[in-house]
Amino acid sequence: MRPLLSCLILLAALLAPATARAAAAPLAREQFLAALTGDLARHFNLTGELSLELLRPWTPPAQVASAWEVVVTEYPSVASASMLVRCRVLADGAVAADSSLVLRAALWRDAWLARQPLALGATFDPALLDTRRVDLFRDRDALPADVGDASFIFTRTLPPNRLLNWRDIARRPLVRKGEMVEVAATEGALLITLKGLALENGAQG
Repeated sequence: MRPLLSCLILLAALLAPATARAAAAPLAREQFLAALTGDLARHFNLTGELSLELLRPWTPPAQVASAWEVVVTEYPSVASASMLVRCRVLADGAVAADSSLVLRAALWRDAWLARQPLALGATFDPALLDTRRVDLFRDRDALPADVGDASFIFTRTLPPNRLLNWRDIARRPLVRKGEMVEVAATEGALLITLKGLALENGAQG
């Protein structure tokens, strides 16, 4: 039993360095971009699928490592289709490179598309709409497909096959311009009410 145990210990000792060497690898471009993408998406709290493309050739660090880390050291003021980002690359905890990168970015998300003509004042109904995958960095006004319910109406007549934007919908007015309304003011047990004229449409909130 003892010789067998000694052989197993020796085998483990011989394999351990080989395993460590196999785990060490250069930093792949895809790994680098994935780390940047995750960092920027979290920093700007982006909803959707962020994709990045390097506009300049990128040379990976010369060394290999078993653990790579990419840390953004300077963010752009806003997330946009073109961004300048400064970052630091760590190889097994040691600084391997500091880089300034120009990135082309896209933020892919489903947006609403009119399936058929939509009438002014009609209730927002997803059954009348389709979705299209758009880049919200370029179509910034596009209405995301997770926005809208029966409390909204269309604010204009829309043709089919048109992307909806934020100006195309509004909350259904509970009070309309020109209507008589009751105005109430309270303070403690005191309640004062009077009649008033609505000067514009009013929605909940």
